[in-house]
Amino acid sequence: MMRITDDITIQDWELTESFMRASGPGGQNVNKVATAVELRFEAERSPSLTGAVKSRLRRLAGRRWTKEGALILQCDETRSQIRNREIVRDRLVALIQSALVAPKRRIATKPTKGSVRRRLQAKKARSEVKSLRGRIADD
Repeated sequence: MMRITDDITIQDWELTESFMRASGPGGQNVNKVATAVELRFEAERSPSLTGAVKSRLRRLAGRRWTKEGALILQCDETRSQIRNREIVRDRLVALIQSALVAPKRRIATKPTKGSVRRRLQAKKARSEVKSLRGRIADD
């Protein structure tokens, strides 16, 4: 069981870990030991996450979200399988915690009358400058 916040915990059945050989640091150890970790979190079926949190998590996950509604995270940064497991679990917790924060609603505002007037005056002045750049007519 993994604790995200005081009210949200992820049960063991929601997580699946698989291990594979990793590229990167490790020397000849790379060819022998499966140190890379792939963590699969069944987010869509998770009873502890609300619908809004799931939709925000789907948007944050991007390509890591599967069609079945699972979130897949991978880590092969270190030579240690245990450390890679800790890193990938920390990433999952951070991702879920960022999905818990509801975005602030933007309030549309109108430009002030003074700013509209200044913008139109600047456009008029610029138009005057450009119109004076034309060819001089022969009279």
